[in-house]
Amino acid sequence: MIDCHAHLWDPARGFGWIRPGSPHHRPYGEADLACSGTGVDGLSGAILVEAARGDTGETGALRALRLRRPDLVAGYVGNLHVHGEEGPDRFRRLLEEWGATGPNGMRMGGGSLTDTPESARALIPVLDAAGLVLELNLHHGAPAAASEIADRHPALTVVVDHLGNPPNLDTGDPGEWYRDLDRAASAPNVLVKISGLLTQQHGVAPERVADLVRHVVDVLGPDRCLVGSDWPICLPRGTRADSLALPRTGLDRLTEPERERVLHGNAVRAYRLGRADRARSC
Repeated sequence: MIDCHAHLWDPARGFGWIRPGSPHHRPYGEADLACSGTGVDGLSGAILVEAARGDTGETGALRALRLRRPDLVAGYVGNLHVHGEEGPDRFRRLLEEWGATGPNGMRMGGGSLTDTPESARALIPVLDAAGLVLELNLHHGAPAAASEIADRHPALTVVVDHLGNPPNLDTGDPGEWYRDLDRAASAPNVLVKISGLLTQQHGVAPERVADLVRHVVDVLGPDRCLVGSDWPICLPRGTRADSLALPRTGLDRLTEPERERVLHGNAVRAYRLGRADRARSC
């Protein structure tokens, strides 16, 4: 299994969204990442995702850890917003300079697609040309936004984080999310991460969560789904092992080869894993 969504941070070095007194207000480093994998059956690595440190140095820090600890880190996704401030030409040169050791993808976030910085959206064609993933973490309309971007860039892989952030099934109406997911299904280059369930669906009966996962897999197909823990965000609700176990309850109707693709193979294909290893061995 490849955990497609994990974070590292140290509040002393930025990450202003982590408030003092929060259960997340402590450093989480590579040793914590290693220990968190204990008890996760078949775990072979993680995709580290930026955690809004707020500067371009976070991308470099993720790259350095990927090169230093390939046993823990299969790939990494940087923050597209902070690189947008330098413009497409500088970003393109950075990717060329890093080559196979560069990011496997870059992420945009915000309330909706229109809330994302125009300077970040201007870098999407650079990602497309470089063959990198665009990740979206939007509070509203993420699957529909992914479909819109995917239609304009049919060679670009667009990954929607946390199932597109559907509302809690016990407290919200997921009707719009279901419609947006149907729209995303029409764009073959849109993938969805089954992640964030412990946090978003806290209190929801496990069988209803499993049904939610089954619906995503049924609509998109097993070749367009990934699994992630959202560790250490998940910790107030459960361990990394708990977070990765919950999505599996909705994969019970898949064949063994289909389940392997959701848990491992799709990540290798989407994030083009192994590029850095090949570069290091040359």
